[in-house]
Amino acid sequence: MAQAWTKSDWRNKPRVQMPDYLDSDALGAVEAQLAKYPPLVFAGEARKLKSSLAAVSRGEAFLLQGGDCAESFAEFSADTIRDTFKVMLQMAMVLTYGAKVPVVKVGRMAGQFAKPRSAPTEVKDGVELPSYRGDIINELDFTPEARIPNASKMLQAYTQAAASLNLLRAFSTGGYADVHQVHAWTLGFTEGEKAAKYREMANNISAALDFMKAAGVTQETAHTLQSVDFYVSHEALLLEYEEALCRIDSTSGLPVAGSGHMIWIGDRTRQPDGAHVEFARGVQNPIGLKCGPTTTPEDLKVLMNKLNPENEAGRLTLIARFGAGNVGEHLPRLIKTVKEEGANVVWTCDPMHGNTIKSSTGYKTRPFESVLREVREFFAIHASESTIPGGVHFEMTGKDVTECTGGVRAVTDEDLSDRYHTACDPRLNASQSLELAFLVSEELSSLREARERAAG
Repeated sequence: MAQAWTKSDWRNKPRVQMPDYLDSDALGAVEAQLAKYPPLVFAGEARKLKSSLAAVSRGEAFLLQGGDCAESFAEFSADTIRDTFKVMLQMAMVLTYGAKVPVVKVGRMAGQFAKPRSAPTEVKDGVELPSYRGDIINELDFTPEARIPNASKMLQAYTQAAASLNLLRAFSTGGYADVHQVHAWTLGFTEGEKAAKYREMANNISAALDFMKAAGVTQETAHTLQSVDFYVSHEALLLEYEEALCRIDSTSGLPVAGSGHMIWIGDRTRQPDGAHVEFARGVQNPIGLKCGPTTTPEDLKVLMNKLNPENEAGRLTLIARFGAGNVGEHLPRLIKTVKEEGANVVWTCDPMHGNTIKSSTGYKTRPFESVLREVREFFAIHASESTIPGGVHFEMTGKDVTECTGGVRAVTDEDLSDRYHTACDPRLNASQSLELAFLVSEELSSLREARERAAG
């Protein structure tokens, strides 16, 4: 790295959005225990992801990043993991068809346990308590005892993450990800009358698969039709957990975050001289950086230099999150900054966090149309700037929840109470996620056709 670094240097920097543990001895014991555990991911996997993201930065691949807002201990199950994995495979197939390039699949899974909050406390019925910060830190129950940070929850998070990764690896290579099976699931979605507009694309995918079969490309002759590379990511918010799982790669001798293949820094924790940037700059993993409306060109220059001093392709992903209607105001100035610096970055769009509203029924929600509008604005700006829109980043679940309004199944404000299960922010359900993939695929197809025309 450009400057000397140790994995505990973050402790000398200003920290935000992190808990203050009351029992320092208990915290130390948990950190010592975690430090003995095997890493959850391995350096070679992180290097492979970085190489794939380098292809994304050149327009030779597309990034799909999605999963839970905040993973829950209570809702942890094999079915939950399977359902989210399944929808991401379906989305990836549809996006591959539109982009005509490989889709890099990265889940918000096996580590997305901690959440930054807009306020340190919350009030209910006149009672004020510390905010819920995710199951790795405290509990959702609105009691004084539940809201006390508990270091032992890090051990439970590790166990759940390890189990999740074990299942994801099995799904990725054991035949569940077979391309023909994935497409059969997708065809089921397009059979509905309201999804008929997506049927033509689904039929075209069917024709492509039939052609491959006729040409002799089958599951038996092409291993890639049966298995996928699937990576996991999370916001590296709880730095005691991150430090304890940081390891030295035996191949390169360099430090790697063993908690996930990719980690990101949130919009609330991206202070250039803060603890989170200090930790992330020293590990070799791909790093994401959330960029919101308050991201200044000056800060972005400093952050790019700190997080990617060697300007390595695939190392840094800028995750834009501005809100529908605001992309044109903020994204061009950040693109200009990246161009001026000659920086290698992946540009991706998070259309979830800037589009949260309170519904007429009192539930926090995100309108499907606002999510789609921000994605379209993101693509339009990149087209006008002749830069590469590299990916999308969604909070989503494979479950049939009612948390975001709209979509072909037309979830209304009144429907939100039916299956509103999130512990934190509203997620797209399986149907909305797949519909969004079809719509993004159309954007990718149009973009590709425009480039081909321009190239003559």
